[in-house]
Amino acid sequence: MRCAALILLMVVVSIRAGAAQRRSMVGDPADWTAYTRAFDAFAKRDSVVGASTLLLYDGKTTAHHEYGWADRERKQRVDERTIFHWASITKTLTAIAIMQLRDRGKLSLDDKIIRYVPELRQVHDSFGSIDEITIRMLLSHSAGFQDPTWPYKRGLPWEPFEPTRWEQLVSMMPYQEIIFRPGSRFGYSNPAFIYLARVIEQLTGDPYQSYIQKNIWTPLGLGWSYFGTTPYYLAPWRSNNYTVRRDSSDRVRVQGNSPDFDPGVTIPNSGWNAPLTDVAVYLSFLAGSGQGDTALATRYDSVLRRSSLEEMWRVVVPAGSQDDIPGAVGLSFFLFKRGQVTLVGHTGDQANFRSFFYLRPDTRSAIVTVLNTTNEADPEKEEAGWTATKRAAMALLAP
Repeated sequence: MRCAALILLMVVVSIRAGAAQRRSMVGDPADWTAYTRAFDAFAKRDSVVGASTLLLYDGKTTAHHEYGWADRERKQRVDERTIFHWASITKTLTAIAIMQLRDRGKLSLDDKIIRYVPELRQVHDSFGSIDEITIRMLLSHSAGFQDPTWPYKRGLPWEPFEPTRWEQLVSMMPYQEIIFRPGSRFGYSNPAFIYLARVIEQLTGDPYQSYIQKNIWTPLGLGWSYFGTTPYYLAPWRSNNYTVRRDSSDRVRVQGNSPDFDPGVTIPNSGWNAPLTDVAVYLSFLAGSGQGDTALATRYDSVLRRSSLEEMWRVVVPAGSQDDIPGAVGLSFFLFKRGQVTLVGHTGDQANFRSFFYLRPDTRSAIVTVLNTTNEADPEKEEAGWTATKRAAMALLAP
């Protein structure tokens, strides 16, 4: 009996230890509940109209949470099928497409960008020859190109949201310059990913949108993802976007905008629209959840080999981040240290949609969050709350 009791005790201790280990990896249910309560409190304080967040462990969705309205005017609440705009998270798709072509022998990351985009010779480079800028530099935001795609807007209501044609960007290149020595440091660049999309189009003959659809979304089964205007059959689930502003009498108002907008030539750096269910599958692919499932692993490898994904998560630029959370830069992805743990992530911010995801590769866990509102009435409060939300999300993955 004593032997049996001892064995039972050892089993119980082992189970509890295993459970504790799992909780330490992605947080226990109480942690998730605390996170969503804090998330809701931030959304309420910041006048967020609608939002959603989702947690994965071992590549599988373990929890999700929705807040508010996808479209307040239509009384349409946020749910799992609500389609949000993911803004700069699109850049990770563009980077994966470049890595696919590298793995197929179509290019080298050390190829000079002017080999594929000769128009860039018109950009002034006071640090040397622009011929020395490589694809790797563009992927790691270290090429020295400017941040905004189109820095010439004045905020007038009749101006296009973004340039709509490649020729518009080319016409302004003689008036632009490289802003730091290429390869010397981090400098976030949106147009760099438009230039990378030109590489994809030059080598494949496919328009960028078609290439992503055929080589990433379709093999992953992302059936609700799209670029540009919402397809008719998905329109009922499209989220509107909202802006919080102060009017002339200093009253705070929440203004609804049109759900669809024209991202123009910025699609390769910020054009992805999708529900959280599609993004969860994408994160499952990034996390490597195909382990133990031969068919799924084969499908994921057909998109990009695991070794190539992990290459994208190695430090290229030691210091760099999209926000005030210190990090490093890999190939498009950003890297964050929490103790001995490295998290991989990216954020997005365009047309009043804000989003982030963080991935912990060793536990195949991830969290993704998105809002449909920007607070222009109190941007400092908004930024502080959003940063606190991101830090709390990181803590769920790496306590």
